[in-house]
Amino acid sequence: MTDQRAELSWADDTIPVSDRFDDPYFSLQNGLEETRHVFLAGNDLPTRFAPGFRIAELGFGTGLNMLTVWAEWERSGQTTPLHFTSFEAYPMDPADMSRALQAFPELSDWSARFLAHWNGKTCDLGTLQVHVIQGDARQTLANWKGAADAWFLDGFSPAKNPELWESDLMAHVANHTAPGGTAATYTAAGFVRRGLDAAGFTVTRTPGYGRKRHMTRAVLD
Repeated sequence: MTDQRAELSWADDTIPVSDRFDDPYFSLQNGLEETRHVFLAGNDLPTRFAPGFRIAELGFGTGLNMLTVWAEWERSGQTTPLHFTSFEAYPMDPADMSRALQAFPELSDWSARFLAHWNGKTCDLGTLQVHVIQGDARQTLANWKGAADAWFLDGFSPAKNPELWESDLMAHVANHTAPGGTAATYTAAGFVRRGLDAAGFTVTRTPGYGRKRHMTRAVLD
């Protein structure tokens, strides 16, 4: 586990920017719509929702991706827990998370329920079970005993945070993906796509969100 915390600046007093990686935590255009486009649609969600569904993520950040998919989980009528595991090296303070999530009033009900119980590690909210594994994902993911039906690959830009996109880590992602499982990411960087391909995924470059021309979708063969 790490005791390192996220170091932030704020753009327009609303968007957190990582001082360490000089990159915003979500799209400057519309972070919620980007999450829906990249991580939900990119993993064919909510179409694939089923009892016991498991999602894993690289980069928990503000919790926006988790809250977005949890909202869709409940709206789709699911009553059993969605299992959400995230790997985060530099966790954000809850007060900063709360400030950032104010940008998404559509998620205010889910944000309030989550933040009221969040201890930085685990959270059981009935229809959602969250586990954030702190530390360098290159070590922590290898030791994880779980397997995901869908992956949200949401580290900072590969140009600024290449460690979270290297081929060895993509191999660990594949090793912790259920048969037929999927992965999606906003980046279409060639070395990321090659790493996923080498790990056993069938990789597709598809239209990205907003100003990003392309993103990546992957299915484990």
